[in-house]
Amino acid sequence: MSKPEIFVAAGLILKPDGSLLLGQRPADKPWPGWWELPGGKIEPGETVLQALARELKEEIDIDVTEASPWVNYVHEYPKNIVHLAFCKVTGWTGTPRGLENQQLAWVNAKGPINVGPLLPATEPPLRWLKLPERYLLTSINTTENLRPFLQQLEHAAGQGVGMVQFREPAWAAQPGQAAALEAAFQAVLAACRERGLLFLVNSAHPTHWWTQADGVQARAQDLTNINRSALNVKWLGASVHSVNDLALARAAGADFAVLGHVLPTPSHPGQAALGWDEFEALAQHAGMPVYTIGGQSESTLKQAQQKGAHGIAAIRGLLP
Repeated sequence: MSKPEIFVAAGLILKPDGSLLLGQRPADKPWPGWWELPGGKIEPGETVLQALARELKEEIDIDVTEASPWVNYVHEYPKNIVHLAFCKVTGWTGTPRGLENQQLAWVNAKGPINVGPLLPATEPPLRWLKLPERYLLTSINTTENLRPFLQQLEHAAGQGVGMVQFREPAWAAQPGQAAALEAAFQAVLAACRERGLLFLVNSAHPTHWWTQADGVQARAQDLTNINRSALNVKWLGASVHSVNDLALARAAGADFAVLGHVLPTPSHPGQAALGWDEFEALAQHAGMPVYTIGGQSESTLKQAQQKGAHGIAAIRGLLP
């Protein structure tokens, strides 16, 4: 017998300092005493954001003023299958209070969670929140460009860049550059460690570099040969361009995807861009956080998030 399926809108209610609101399930509901994200079932005829706003008013007495879709995720429980539409809520009026006699708690989304136990479906989004919204890709290309890049990186870190990918395929293709390229890798790694930035390496580079980094950004053509469970890294990102690539990313166990190119960009001359609507449609079925790439900068971040992006990835657009 197939399990019943439930469709739920769940809100990550976030303060500017990163605090996240969790609620404890009442004693008269399944999983009593477990902690979860506020929200509830999507009723027929409702959009996700409409359902979320209604549920948060009924459950914790706040009026949502700013929210954006984030990740659609499916979790199978022993008795049912829950389709969760996670949304970020960054604006509201009123003070949250438990209208169903449930306990509420503000927790540090970036640190250890001091309440529990957590509902199993609540754990993935809490991990995803550790991913920053701005993801910088390197394009250094020569030893002469390394010092200027490191100076730019220091500025970018101060402007909110929280993750860096070492990605130098053109430099790696030049003969006799292996030592210089590895020196650049180590220099960028050290700079990221000093500034507390997550540091990933593209799968085009040697595998013995991967474990020195915080993770690997897998090219689409490498996804069939990579499995998350076999990697000794914190994060696995997937570079994707289509629904088939996203399926490969899920099969590989990727933690997040970088999808594009969304807007026209000099690095893809003559190639049609996805556009925002196609990006949104693909992101809705990703099952993981998705970054936009291609023509992205600080000016596109809010639009990207309204289309379901976790954040933006860029080379030029995130450097001064």
